[in-house]
Amino acid sequence: MSGSIAPIILLLTFVVLMILKVPISWSLITSSLLSLVFYKDIPFMVIVQRLFTGADTFSLLAVPFFILAGEIMSAGGLSRRLVDFANSLVGFLPGGLSLVSIAACTFFAAISGSSVATTAAIGGLMVPEMVKHGYPKDFSAAVQAVGGTLGIVIPPSVVFVMYGAATNTSIADLLMSGMIPGLLTGVGLCIGALIISKKNNYPITHEFSFREVFRTFKEAILALIMPLIILGGIYSGIFTPTESAAIAVAYGFIVCIFVYKEISIKNIKGILMSSAKSTAVLMFLVASAYMFGWLITIYNIPLTFTNIIMSFAATKTQFLLFTVSLLLILGMFLEDGATVLILGPIMAPMAALYGVDPIHFGFVMVFTLAIGQATPPFGTTLFVACGISDESVVAVAKKALPFIFIEVVFAYLFALVPIFSIWLPYLMK
Repeated sequence: MSGSIAPIILLLTFVVLMILKVPISWSLITSSLLSLVFYKDIPFMVIVQRLFTGADTFSLLAVPFFILAGEIMSAGGLSRRLVDFANSLVGFLPGGLSLVSIAACTFFAAISGSSVATTAAIGGLMVPEMVKHGYPKDFSAAVQAVGGTLGIVIPPSVVFVMYGAATNTSIADLLMSGMIPGLLTGVGLCIGALIISKKNNYPITHEFSFREVFRTFKEAILALIMPLIILGGIYSGIFTPTESAAIAVAYGFIVCIFVYKEISIKNIKGILMSSAKSTAVLMFLVASAYMFGWLITIYNIPLTFTNIIMSFAATKTQFLLFTVSLLLILGMFLEDGATVLILGPIMAPMAALYGVDPIHFGFVMVFTLAIGQATPPFGTTLFVACGISDESVVAVAKKALPFIFIEVVFAYLFALVPIFSIWLPYLMK
């Protein structure tokens, strides 16, 4: 009897704690401990062991390095150079600054690995600039919130690393899977911004100039080639995905300290402290999610979940449609990293039963969950954009709806047409 109650207690307690807005790591640990009260076969000491095991993975060493690289890039003036380059490319179009924001987010996503970092770095520059040129403040913030979601889609991506570590899927292939879909989504968002800007007569900031494009490209080229160095090094066998994160840190320090000279010795301590805090929070989440996922497996919840889904999802297409719909809902309430750590090990084997490519499924999970970062009630990039603009969540969310719709359409398209995500990884093999 106690064995059948334990999984119910685990899931019910977790849901209740999340509704009460308890931090997700503590929700995972508390629900796990409480469930063990009703499951006598596992001693409480196992919880401590599983917390340690969850963080004791070589591939997860990439996480603190990618976080540190993002901090360096933000502080080193790369975001400003990327904004200038994007402005030279699309700033001449109607509503050009909204397109500049999305294009700059796309560029910065390729060096940060984080959606929050992308929104903060680009939004901090672009929201005041857009407002100064007559754009509504809520629209300006919405563009940054949605553009920032590309931060975990375009490589490098911390969440792809976490998913690969949790499911034993090739991290190198996962990183590469986000490249083409991420760029296509960026183009789609730019088209959406152009249509909205024309409808509302948003201003044109300057005329197009090849000389300006060339000048800003020279300024930004060291930032633009970093993703090429990382991905090229991985696929050429020079270094592993984990080692590539350390390469990104070294490259960022060299460029920002010795070339751009925008980071001084005094700044380094603050950058390291900020990175350490972010890493501690994230790794605690990784450890607690791993322990929670282990209990889910012990309680045979994946088998029950599989039987339920297979009872109404008879084909691969139905399964993928269900997966995207489920993740769109969960992404609105749960942190993306925690979700891939909890659901990844459950749904990846299920996807294999339907014949879904493991790289494709990993991409679908991460891309779909990224959309939730710009949606209420718990969207992280949405909150960052609101903080920058001092606008309400409701006002910004309303302006973000057309862009979110575009991303949702892309989510279903990419799920049903795997060539977008798997062509590049398999081409590079």
